[in-house]
Amino acid sequence: MCWNTSSAFVPVALALRGPATRKIVRTLGDAAHLLLKDWPSDDGEEYVAAVKACVDAISGKIAPEEFREALLRAADEAGIAALTVVQRPALVRRSVARPRA
Repeated sequence: MCWNTSSAFVPVALALRGPATRKIVRTLGDAAHLLLKDWPSDDGEEYVAAVKACVDAISGKIAPEEFREALLRAADEAGIAALTVVQRPALVRRSVARPRA
C-alpha cells in the first residue's frame, strides 16, 4: 500500500466550507483523509466513485492520476472549488552577449 505516494499526482487545492476551509491534496493519504473526514457529504455518485478510486490507487490497481480525475469530478458534484496546477514547459532565457563600451 502506498498511502503517501505522490508520483504522477499533481496537487489539488480545494476550498471547503466549515472549519477545514482550505485543503491541499498532495498524496493518496491526504485524499483518503479528506474524503472520509472532511468531505461535506458522504453521498453522491461521484463521491462514491472517488472513494473507490482512492482505494484502487492506494492498492496499485489504478494510477494516482486516474484517482485525481475522480476527485475533481467529486469536488464538482459537491460544489467545491478546486484549483489545479497546469504544468507548462519551462521558459529558457538566452543571454545575449552585449558589446562592451
